[in-house]
Amino acid sequence: MPDTKTYTGGCHCGMVRFECTTDLAMVTACNCSICTKKGLHFTFLAPKSFVLRAGEDNLKEYLFNKHAIRHQSCIDCGVEVFANGTKPDGTEVVALNVSCIDGIELAKLAMTPIDGRNR
Repeated sequence: MPDTKTYTGGCHCGMVRFECTTDLAMVTACNCSICTKKGLHFTFLAPKSFVLRAGEDNLKEYLFNKHAIRHQSCIDCGVEVFANGTKPDGTEVVALNVSCIDGIELAKLAMTPIDGRNR
């Protein structure tokens, strides 16, 4: 089982920065339209485990489909750093784009397939 660690990260240009605590036990490989086209791999965090350290004013929100997930991208470089949403039980959640974690190597992470295309 992976260890819980504190990570830092941000967008490509560095205007948006965050700190989070997670074990990266589940990292998604979702086949929905947005994850496929943007190459997103999310891990899901309780809001208390995610702190936006810089760039709140540099974020642009994108909503689609049911408007249940509020995708947050840097207005300068366009990288989607995270999204805010709710789980099916109503619990608030932060979906963190794992690719935005400093020094992360996606090839070394176990991916959990998600069939978002057919939901």
